[in-house]
Amino acid sequence: MEELPNIPVTEMLQQEEALLFGGYHSIITGMDRHWEYGGFTLPDGTCWRYREPEAVVIVAGDRLRVSVQPITRSHDQIQMLDNPKTMFFSTRNFVMPDDGALSFWWEMRALCTGTQPHDLYDGFVSAHLLDFSTGIAFDFFVCNDTIATVYALHPYPGMPLPADPQDTTKPKYFTHFNELAVETAPWQKHCYCISYHKAWDEVSFFLDEQNVGTYTQVPCKINACILALGLMTSKSIEQGKSVSVHGQGLTGEWGPFTITMRKDRD
Repeated sequence: MEELPNIPVTEMLQQEEALLFGGYHSIITGMDRHWEYGGFTLPDGTCWRYREPEAVVIVAGDRLRVSVQPITRSHDQIQMLDNPKTMFFSTRNFVMPDDGALSFWWEMRALCTGTQPHDLYDGFVSAHLLDFSTGIAFDFFVCNDTIATVYALHPYPGMPLPADPQDTTKPKYFTHFNELAVETAPWQKHCYCISYHKAWDEVSFFLDEQNVGTYTQVPCKINACILALGLMTSKSIEQGKSVSVHGQGLTGEWGPFTITMRKDRD
């Protein structure tokens, strides 16, 4: 994966109260690209793109809507290639401040057709903060009736492996899906936020401005991250065969990201 330009958020937020990042029109026009199809270059030199060939992409004002009816993409060997069906990565890295918390706020909604009720992993809409240099991922997953926060440390395909943790009482790789005890409905809009504090090694998740989970002792310091938006499943590959696709459809909508910084008190 080629090196991306950095956005010095700390310097920019010294002049403004908030930084707005969207630019979804660039997915269609190709001009001043803010987003590109995600994917990974594999050890054999091939590239796997998270791109459903029949996806319909609509940009209306400052919002992005993507619909796939039905999803078709799958991979029989690598779980992280099987899960995302269509996904966009931001073309900018967002640099974390050395002190204070950087917060990413956005609105999102999901409509899933042909998926199993109360089975988030059969198909969902997602938003992510990803740091490929450490393997850390902070995410929200949303389907018709379930919302989950996700805190993970992954070995990304084709990327350098994360270092062994100093605390050997904890796993090197992990994923924690925290399904929230909140009510939601198909195509219901919610406000989401992920806030990361580099100096404190802490991440917090907010739903409609309410804290729904905080993790301390994040094992790797994130210097910068990208944003990612996806239509996904998360079904384990069984006996060398993907079981993630059975005719279900997914539609997601995302607003622009508002980025704010809370500095530590002196």
